[in-house]
Amino acid sequence: MNNPDPHLSGESDRDHNDGAGAAAGHAEGEDSHDHHSHGGSGHTHHLPATFGKAFAIGITLNMVYVVAQVLFGLAAHSLALLADAGHNLGDVMGLFLAWGASTLAKRQPTPRFTYGLRRSTILASLANAILLLVAVGGITWEAIRRFGQNEQVAGITVIWVAALGVVVNGVTAMLFASGRKSDLNIKGAFLHMAADAAVSAGVVVAGLVILLSGWWWIDPVVSLLINAVIVWGTWGLFRDSLDMTMDAVPPGVDVPGVQSYLRSLPGITDFHHLHIWPLSTTETALTVHLVKPQTEGDDDLLGTVSRELSVRFEIDHATIQFERCVSSPSSAGEVDKPPCVQAT
Repeated sequence: MNNPDPHLSGESDRDHNDGAGAAAGHAEGEDSHDHHSHGGSGHTHHLPATFGKAFAIGITLNMVYVVAQVLFGLAAHSLALLADAGHNLGDVMGLFLAWGASTLAKRQPTPRFTYGLRRSTILASLANAILLLVAVGGITWEAIRRFGQNEQVAGITVIWVAALGVVVNGVTAMLFASGRKSDLNIKGAFLHMAADAAVSAGVVVAGLVILLSGWWWIDPVVSLLINAVIVWGTWGLFRDSLDMTMDAVPPGVDVPGVQSYLRSLPGITDFHHLHIWPLSTTETALTVHLVKPQTEGDDDLLGTVSRELSVRFEIDHATIQFERCVSSPSSAGEVDKPPCVQAT
């Protein structure tokens, strides 16, 4: 069983009567419930810790700072400040996204939205990435245009505003420091703010160089460097968000590890129709058909697999279906490949 494709099987892409498998698993009701599990007694969610106060303070601080950057950037004719303002505005949007994901994860499903509104976090992430890339394009165009002009920049203003940014972003980062090791969502917010503090420090350096040397061209150069940082960070967000809207396996999920785990299960001879996809930016779902010839221990195994998928792989929405394969002799006296039917 060495098939790298997670969406086929644990051994080969063999013929399978899916009508007797997956479709029956969703339609047989009481008779098949014991062997068609949605995570045992219920899903175990890796819900993010409550950082509502930290998000509110961080967003407020950064929004005030963005406004200050825009006003002083226009007054000082500093494109570096304006570029950094665009960067920080994107970070505010990122904080809103992380906060929204934490909130939406607690919303209850409805008859119309049976998974709740979790997937909206993926769409918001994609929209943020696109808006950031468009903003970077506009700032880059302006930076290139300024190379043909000798426009004076108030270096002392750039220094003080950027220094304020080091403080604001540093304080915001520390608000999320306690949760960065246990929650990837919080870790992302922490790293983003810490990186912004470093970018603001770079703008301080640019202001000092302009003040001491009078090299006005340092300002558009620094703005281009900041844009490069934004594109570098945003492109990964755009790529991952687009992948997730297409139901790709979420980043960080160890697909070969999941396959190896399924192969190692006691009493399981094969698996197929393995699908892993994101429900939101923080939650992952899985469906799989497990071939289990023997009936003993079905319920215990379902509970074990659901718990292990949650603990080891952070897959909290697991739909697991058992199938039985019974060998039958062919007309030539050989044993035909056993057809699989849903366990009942």
